[in-house]
Amino acid sequence: MQDLRTQDPDIYSAIQREINRQNDGLELIASENFVSLAVLQAMGTPLTNKYAEGRPGKRYYGGCEFVDQVETLAIDRVKELFGASWVNVQPHSGATANHAVYLAAMEPGDRLLGLDLAHGGHLTHGSPVNFSGILYDAHFYGVEKDGALAGRIDMDKVRAKAKEVRPKMISVGASAYSRDFDYEAFRQIADEVGAILWVDMAHTAGLIAAELLNDPLPHAHVVSTTTHKTLRGPRGGLLLIGNDTENPYGKTWKDGRKKMMSELLDSAVFPGVIGGPLMHVIAAKAVAFGEALGAEFREYARQTIANAQAMAEAFVERGYDVVSGGTDNHLILVDLRSKGLTGKEAEALLGEADITVNKNMVPFDTESPFVTSGIRLGSPALTTRGFDEDAFREVVGLIDRVLTSPTRETTRERVRREVFVLSERFPLYDVAALA
Repeated sequence: MQDLRTQDPDIYSAIQREINRQNDGLELIASENFVSLAVLQAMGTPLTNKYAEGRPGKRYYGGCEFVDQVETLAIDRVKELFGASWVNVQPHSGATANHAVYLAAMEPGDRLLGLDLAHGGHLTHGSPVNFSGILYDAHFYGVEKDGALAGRIDMDKVRAKAKEVRPKMISVGASAYSRDFDYEAFRQIADEVGAILWVDMAHTAGLIAAELLNDPLPHAHVVSTTTHKTLRGPRGGLLLIGNDTENPYGKTWKDGRKKMMSELLDSAVFPGVIGGPLMHVIAAKAVAFGEALGAEFREYARQTIANAQAMAEAFVERGYDVVSGGTDNHLILVDLRSKGLTGKEAEALLGEADITVNKNMVPFDTESPFVTSGIRLGSPALTTRGFDEDAFREVVGLIDRVLTSPTRETTRERVRREVFVLSERFPLYDVAALA
């Protein structure tokens, strides 16, 4: 980064401080991960200079022969990774990919049935402050408060809600739900009410690619995802189809031919919601997809789940209320009301000890979204660094000391020093190499 350091020392300095923060602290935000140096290098290339509106082989600009090769490689790798029949790698983010799904499948005012944000859903699944809740008539299913299914989705209630609402589309996916989804049951419900089934697997894509969780592609009409999180690529979005079908609502071309879902989605991405794709990011996506095809990634995904489960068990052993009692995936949600703390307080206290988590609403929360009663923790980033189950149990011990010590200020400083020592055991990026 010699040119950057000379030309813009302020930006250079901020970047170096962020590299040090990632190296020296414990990253437990469930939606974050660390990419390889190869992914970083692909992003920092002159591919950023190239406009390439359209699809490979069908561009609106000349000079796209080499970026076509890059995008085609990305598409082919995703097809192999997930067994998809159609892929679009151009969305800039998960929200952009989701916007394209709505544009392809819905009209303003149409009904959507999705998982309630307060029960672990996502903003783009109908939240009233998001375009999805502003433009569409959003209805919600949730998790159970008590009983054997506490913290989990009751599919009988989803079916009853779908029959009541009669949505045009049902969304499946979450940002803070620690259990696997029964995609086959959701498809049966969608077929019963004549709805499109859309699965947003943003959080669990890497675990699904490693065949460790249920696969949505055989059941969903369309699947969206981010390319970071458990997939461990650059920040971006992706759309996939397992089995391409005609649009259930019979949209047709001018010649009378019914439109396929893939055709609707392609046109929804461009020119619907984006102009020029970010070719340097698509190159980095392709590198990450290639990494995910290897045996090492499958072991990483297995360890990610094992670490999350060890973390959940360690919290339960210390008397914390883990929503649903555990996890099937990479994340856990901890309800702090029994500890007399809010999520906002816990996030701040842990941050001062260089442990990064995020405050998060828990089901049936009594606090506002800006305060919350819980924290969300994930294992992907520290697993990338090489943390195993024992290391995660050690991390939970550090968290517990920060949150429960009567002398919190002194404890935080001690824990902060221990965090630094622990981080040195599992090195991330070579600071000198990135200077």
